[in-house]
Amino acid sequence: MSTSAASHLPPAYPGRAAWGTAGKLRAWQAAALDRYLTERPRDFLAVATPGAGKTTFALRVATELLDRGEVQRVTVVAPTEHLKVQWAEAAAKVGIRIDPRFANAQGRHGRDFDGIAVTYAGVASKPLLHRARTEAARTLVILDEVHHGGDALSWGEAIRDAFEPATRRLSLTGTPFRSDTAAIPFVRYEMDHEGVLRSSADYTYGYADALRDGVVRPVLFLSYGGTMRWRTKVGDELEVRLGEPLTKDVTKQAWRTALDPAGDWAPAVLRAADKRLTEVRRHVDDAGGLVIATDQASARAYARQLHDITGEKPTVVLSDDAGASGRIEEFAAGTSRWMVAVRMVSEGVDVPRLCVGVYATSTSTPLFFAQAVGRFVRARRRGETASVFLPNVAHLLAHAGSMEQERDHALNKKATVDDESVWSEEEGLLAAANATESASGELDGAFEALHSAAEFDHVLFDAEQFGLGGMPGSEDEEDFLGLPGLLEPDQVAHVLRERQKKQVGRGGGRERAEAVSAHRALAEHRKELNKLVSAYAQKKGQPHAVVHAELRRVCGGPELATASAEQVQARIERIRNWFVGRR
Repeated sequence: MSTSAASHLPPAYPGRAAWGTAGKLRAWQAAALDRYLTERPRDFLAVATPGAGKTTFALRVATELLDRGEVQRVTVVAPTEHLKVQWAEAAAKVGIRIDPRFANAQGRHGRDFDGIAVTYAGVASKPLLHRARTEAARTLVILDEVHHGGDALSWGEAIRDAFEPATRRLSLTGTPFRSDTAAIPFVRYEMDHEGVLRSSADYTYGYADALRDGVVRPVLFLSYGGTMRWRTKVGDELEVRLGEPLTKDVTKQAWRTALDPAGDWAPAVLRAADKRLTEVRRHVDDAGGLVIATDQASARAYARQLHDITGEKPTVVLSDDAGASGRIEEFAAGTSRWMVAVRMVSEGVDVPRLCVGVYATSTSTPLFFAQAVGRFVRARRRGETASVFLPNVAHLLAHAGSMEQERDHALNKKATVDDESVWSEEEGLLAAANATESASGELDGAFEALHSAAEFDHVLFDAEQFGLGGMPGSEDEEDFLGLPGLLEPDQVAHVLRERQKKQVGRGGGRERAEAVSAHRALAEHRKELNKLVSAYAQKKGQPHAVVHAELRRVCGGPELATASAEQVQARIERIRNWFVGRR
């Protein structure tokens, strides 16, 4: 390192020598580092699955650049206050001193530090301050979970203004980017064969690669359905089975009914998850569990239910403050069973002992789902598995089944009616969830949950379903909850197939399998009716809803989502008659 560069660093800066105690780089980290040092780019985007070790890779890049005198200081930009501290702790282990307590009011960091850690929100509040800091010395900017640069127009503009003068910029993400039209600063976009602009990573290390290398755990998704009943805002009572083909609105209300802590679904799933955790702890004695809730009120209620189930008070994390950060650190270092959180631990937070999760939130975007599941996949030794309990909602199961697929950030892709931005209207309520008692907002008055009952449906592993369902506490359910806590990926699939054979052999799940077949047939009838309604509405120049309403008036019965097979078939025959002029 040159004398001029060294004068800007604390005398104790040990350089690459610190890596002797920091551990050897994984193969992907070494390959990415080699590419970085060979190409020496100003901007570099590394996409690596949660749990793969993006922080270690970034800090090694920082060490190399500091050693060579190519940069004099480091700025880390992270999504949350807790992650600022986490970055500072990791950097300290390799001799880089990062100040996570830096405040914009200070203007400059202390001479004892090599740089600072700030949040995206902090940069957005004073972009010119951070631009001046960046211009004052050769700076490496590490943008952790860089997809947050597209969260809001003001954030993206602030990041660009603040760090445009940076000597080097290293962008990191562990999840697929959102599909929207807000370009993320310092990310390169290329046109694909469909004419869509997509982000282009300089190095990609996906979940399938990490699973093959033993870097992450295989994930078992345990899906739970059951009967849901609620009252709509106009006073109608609806009862459906969660998991059967339904309209999006009905699915959302059934899903919210399931998550209502006052019903029977949530306590039953928590008991099942705790049984799974007990089995895992036979092999991994410090294994922990995490419940991700929609809002603070639900989180507190789930915590009380877990206390009743286990006799042990869970750790509750409700907001992104210093106290919450300390509780996460205490839980990570301990051996207690459960933590319950709203949002804070869904992204980037490192608690390697988390092995069992309950996805008890109504947020459904691929980004949030992947970040949430990422909390459970970090492998510490071969054979550890992760188990995530889900409501039987097709949208979530689709995310689970596509974990191995890589998705890029599309700039000019047009939204469709099935786009995640249309489906996940409640995600915008998350920001208020840490500060309010409810994340439901004005939707609170839309319906009243009346009853929910849980039923084990199946296990999803490697995009394949296993099991034929079962009631809570049944032998059918116990077979899958009791999977060994230490299994290699190929062993997981083998054991699941054996459990399914055993269930079929004793006739378990037969009634549920027949019911599923009936649901599929009903789904086909509904699809046929919707096509006929669409064609007739176009012919008459009427809205679809008007045609559906007239069919209900003539044929009788409830709305399509809850109509029986016979009622749907009657409507199909009626609208066919309309096409030929017979009423």
